[in-house]
Amino acid sequence: MTESIIDIKNLTKNYNGTKAIRGISFNVKKGEVFSMVGPNGAGKTTTVEICEGIRKPTSGSVHIFGEEFSKKSKKTRQKIGVLPQEYRSFERLTVKETLKYYSSFYETKRSIDDIIALLDLEDKKDELYMNLSGGLKQRVGVGMALVNDPELIYLDEPTTGLDPRSRRGVWDAIEILKKEGKTIFLTTHYMEEAEFLADRIAIMHQGKIAAKGCLDDLIHGHGGHYTVLLHGFDPKNVNLLGKEPKIDTNGTVSVKVKNPTEISKILQKVIKNDLKFANLEVKRTNLEEVFMNVTGTTIEEGDAA
Repeated sequence: MTESIIDIKNLTKNYNGTKAIRGISFNVKKGEVFSMVGPNGAGKTTTVEICEGIRKPTSGSVHIFGEEFSKKSKKTRQKIGVLPQEYRSFERLTVKETLKYYSSFYETKRSIDDIIALLDLEDKKDELYMNLSGGLKQRVGVGMALVNDPELIYLDEPTTGLDPRSRRGVWDAIEILKKEGKTIFLTTHYMEEAEFLADRIAIMHQGKIAAKGCLDDLIHGHGGHYTVLLHGFDPKNVNLLGKEPKIDTNGTVSVKVKNPTEISKILQKVIKNDLKFANLEVKRTNLEEVFMNVTGTTIEEGDAA
């Protein structure tokens, strides 16, 4: 069995009578990317801050590297790297000086030049932090979480507000860290980010875990269908497809099926009846649809936790 780096049982957190975390349990396994997804206010940051040691739980057990939360040793803390949701650095330090400064707090250190290369910051290493774009500042933040060469890395909403290119740069760095054997606890409200990066996913909703598992298990358990789209299809032939097809305003015919075998049957009907279409597309249920199915709301509508 794969070793658990984080083990959480029946965790709760109350703020002046408000229940921010409502009895959640989960574990994070060694070497995996574990993603907690949900809108702002769902309880993700409170959970990760408890795991980091920034906040104390109201009740429940929290073990990190096998140690109880309240007894976490200096040795254990040295094995953890953190990128908080909102962080600030010294405006008039360069990128390289910033990383060197934070590295000075740790006994174990990763090469600063190695971190700069990993995050593609070579041409910005002598640039003042205050002059960096938002995306570059976020990459420096990831670098700050790596200065002690940690085994466990917390990344709380690491790509919020970034443009697609900058976001993909952070994703590439996370994938490299996973290949190095790092364990990563990632929180995000970007569903495609969790789909792309995570080995396992926990969906947070109003302080509870509404569902958890690998992407395929979540899709099969809470979505479980494919949609065949036929663009440029003659509407008068839809009855030949079966499966209650739908036609949108653009004339695209869509048919929902449960498995790839049924997709094949639809294609056989198209070929057998010599039905014409301009383009064919197959879409699988995604994490956003799963989220809507298990919570009854969309990620954009937010939460009140």
